[in-house]
Amino acid sequence: MDAIDQKSPVLESVRILLEGAIDYAGLFPPSQLSMSEAVINYALNRAGQHNWMLGRFVLPVARLSEFLDIASHYFTSAGQRGWRLSVLAGENINDTIRQIANFNEQNSANVVIDSLEVKANTVSKIENTVSALPPNLTTYFEVGIGENFVDLVSTLAFRQQRAKIRTGGVVPEDFPKSAEVIKFVRACVGANVPFKATAGLHHPIRCYRPLTYAADGPKGTMHGFLNLFLMTGFARKSFKPKRLEELMEEEFDEVFRFEEPRISWRDSNVLDIFDLQQLRLAGITSFGSCSFDEPVADLHSLGIL
Repeated sequence: MDAIDQKSPVLESVRILLEGAIDYAGLFPPSQLSMSEAVINYALNRAGQHNWMLGRFVLPVARLSEFLDIASHYFTSAGQRGWRLSVLAGENINDTIRQIANFNEQNSANVVIDSLEVKANTVSKIENTVSALPPNLTTYFEVGIGENFVDLVSTLAFRQQRAKIRTGGVVPEDFPKSAEVIKFVRACVGANVPFKATAGLHHPIRCYRPLTYAADGPKGTMHGFLNLFLMTGFARKSFKPKRLEELMEEEFDEVFRFEEPRISWRDSNVLDIFDLQQLRLAGITSFGSCSFDEPVADLHSLGIL
């Protein structure tokens, strides 16, 4: 990649691609921080230079009270927007929604839950959840790429909901193959279903790395979040699956160019400003990461920030 002076303003193309893109999931593996540690990290990152890339704080609904006990010490109203949370639903969706409503009613001056994440492997689970949802709660349904995958995405499209894909974990077997990720993305793009990704996306470019922070932990190939975001953009431009797979498995950072007003891969494959806006608006909205510092540090080392 062409190096960019770190003192220079962030390119418009980069800002559009990555603004609000990283949902902070420090409570989850492999970081698995305590609530106190995760909240402090999020508060610091909200106040940091790269806060424009920071999305929501992700937590299970069962830990809302614990979160509030700690985070209330960091809330400020002096010109800062309130905190935004994305909550993972519990087993009982009605209880989850009641807890969210109560939380928002009592705390909306400082923090709001405006995103819900639900696991759904059946059409009936999607339908039952949607029928219980209040307005203004953006909901992502984590769906597997199984035999009923097309039915699930079709239902999400019909009910104007969003999808979620799990892109990694703490062992190599947790990482879906590139072709499976592409199948998910093409289906969502074709059905006009925005989506988010979660897990295994600490690094911008596909790489072979340790999957945990343990000294003797397993290693494996991790998908890159830039690969995924740009692949989504080219899927929206009807690139064939084979070409998309080449992009998902690209490990050479020098073949990506970040310029004004475009981003290109291998020179002739270009996403302009409109393409970038659309891939974020109607394609991939964000990705969950247990670290915010790692993606930022990698983007610095690549000369993108």
